[in-house]
Amino acid sequence: MQRRTMLIGLAAIIGAGVWYAFRPERLFIDKSVNESFSAVAAAPEQQGIAMSRATEGTTAARAIASGRFHGVAHATRGTATVYELPSGKRVLRFTDFRTSNGPDVRVYLVAASDANDDATVTRAGYLEVAPIKGNTGNQNYDLPAGADLSRYRAVTIWCHRFNVNFATAPLAGAQE
Repeated sequence: MQRRTMLIGLAAIIGAGVWYAFRPERLFIDKSVNESFSAVAAAPEQQGIAMSRATEGTTAARAIASGRFHGVAHATRGTATVYELPSGKRVLRFTDFRTSNGPDVRVYLVAASDANDDATVTRAGYLEVAPIKGNTGNQNYDLPAGADLSRYRAVTIWCHRFNVNFATAPLAGAQE
């Protein structure tokens, strides 16, 4: 009887570990995010910042690089666009985005023109932008100030737990 109780306890611990590692419920549950870009790209005077006459004509966000996602390990669709705001801050925006959900999924900028496999991401080098906010919808990510878009020319959706490239969007027009 005691041996059976120990085996049941051990099976429960192993089951919990397997569940935590794979998070199988995420195969069936989408996390949708629908962020507006207008709040991010609001003109400085709308954010309570006084503008000088010299900057009045430059209040619109400007798209500086864009690309469509293609699936690598998971079917993915949508567009990744890098915008430069009048303040100089850059924002990565996903529109009409949809991919698989998973454990510990992150957004990377990759130092390659494209990444059709896992090895390209790790070999070329990457810059982590943020954990993914959701696997569907429109979403915004602030890019680090030092992100050199002449070097990091693709956006990858990466499962950190299993080192798997879900999808990549090569950025056309990526330049510093």
